[in-house]
Amino acid sequence: MSAATQPDLKLATLAGGCFWCLEAVYKRMQGVVSVTSGYMGGETANPSYEAVCSGKTGHAEVAQIAYDPQVVSYRDLLEVFFSIHDPTQKNRQGNDVGTQYRSAIFWHDAAQRDEAQRMIEELTRQGAYSAPIVTELTPATTFWPAEDYHQDYYDRHPNQPYCLFVVAPKVAKFRGKFARWLKPEPAGD
Repeated sequence: MSAATQPDLKLATLAGGCFWCLEAVYKRMQGVVSVTSGYMGGETANPSYEAVCSGKTGHAEVAQIAYDPQVVSYRDLLEVFFSIHDPTQKNRQGNDVGTQYRSAIFWHDAAQRDEAQRMIEELTRQGAYSAPIVTELTPATTFWPAEDYHQDYYDRHPNQPYCLFVVAPKVAKFRGKFARWLKPEPAGD
């Protein structure tokens, strides 16, 4: 039985720019059992990375997170999500531009939808950002796992320039801000 099908685990599907960033952060979070990079929210069946990058499929790059709600809450996952990307940028994150890089929460049930809406309202009331939050709240649709070479990308290519200059700072921000949620590091990491 895979991690995502164990009855006590829940799924969260989040889009906040390049999926390599989200995957690298959430893999390090306590209570997260697995993270799979992939695509959601588009029209094309079984899309390829190249097709998604064309902007013509409508998919977002997402991280699908299987987590243990006895260890980490959906709200905790959202708190990290809103801290590691800019939810005020429409269809982009920094230099990554296109609908595939949009900020989106693909909710799996009404409780997730409601929690995400509450968090967006709270952040807005608090003035957490200098611009309005544009994160889409969308029902989860078919999840298409990305190609194998995208899985565990940061861990396999830490010295690749994108990983050094974009992914690594997000991982460092997570480690600094959410140290209480860090998984123990394996020896040599």
